Amino acid sequence: MRESITNRFCPAEHSHTLGEVMKKFAKLAVIAVWAAGAFAVFAPWSVRSEGAVPYPEGFREWTHVKSQILGPESPIYKKYGGIHHTYANPKAVEGLRTGKYPDGSVFVFDQIELITKPGGVTAEGPRRFIDVMHKDDAKFAKTGGWGFEEFNADSSTERLLTPESSAKCYSCHASQKERGYVFSTFRK
Repeated sequence: MRESITNRFCPAEHSHTLGEVMKKFAKLAVIAVWAAGAFAVFAPWSVRSEGAVPYPEGFREWTHVKSQILGPESPIYKKYGGIHHTYANPKAVEGLRTGKYPDGSVFVFDQIELITKPGGVTAEGPRRFIDVMHKDDAKFAKTGGWGFEEFNADSSTERLLTPESSAKCYSCHASQKERGYVFSTFRK
């Protein structure tokens, strides 16, 4: 009498018929396919890849370049309405002064909700998102040496830009090619 595989490798109390093993395998396969699909849908912009723009840790301690308020009259209010603070790291500040941005220059556009409090006080609400421009001529050669990213609210991992929306960032900044693709300037 031939010994079955389950009898050879599993004690009697853990032996399973081929049908039971196949059912368990099928359940695991369904779970694996579901998990892979969920990852494909929810993770592409939150996972850091080698070519991704890193989150700008500590950007609030960098040089504050300017602030703006975009009100309801603006055609881009739906997306960008509120208070904007622009920050530059030391390399980006050097670029603002010289017009040449070295690799490692980073700008952060901190987009904050605008709220009105009783008594006519206008104040900052919660952060909506931050936009980041990161200079790396080798990584981002196709976009003037700049990588673009948007991080949701206060998250350092939840990325919002798709390749298509990143291309739109570049096409807008391309209008500033003679200024190193940068809109910001220091106020005199």
